[in-house]
Amino acid sequence: MKFETLMLRGLFIACLAVCGMIFGAMLTATPPPSQFAASNRLSAILATAPTSCALPPDGVVCPQPRG
Repeated sequence: MKFETLMLRGLFIACLAVCGMIFGAMLTATPPPSQFAASNRLSAILATAPTSCALPPDGVVCPQPRG
């Protein structure tokens, strides 16, 4: 067997092994529980959010001269 063929087969096997480990890690991973919904941060964010859009309905903003 030629050296190049042996190296390519070894690289292919190594890539398959790494991809298999990554795929297995993605399948078995459990995300941490989200604490965002349980906290009061959501209500604080919603309370400070503006109730109306800052842009006019046509979407054109005209700069006002400062003077």
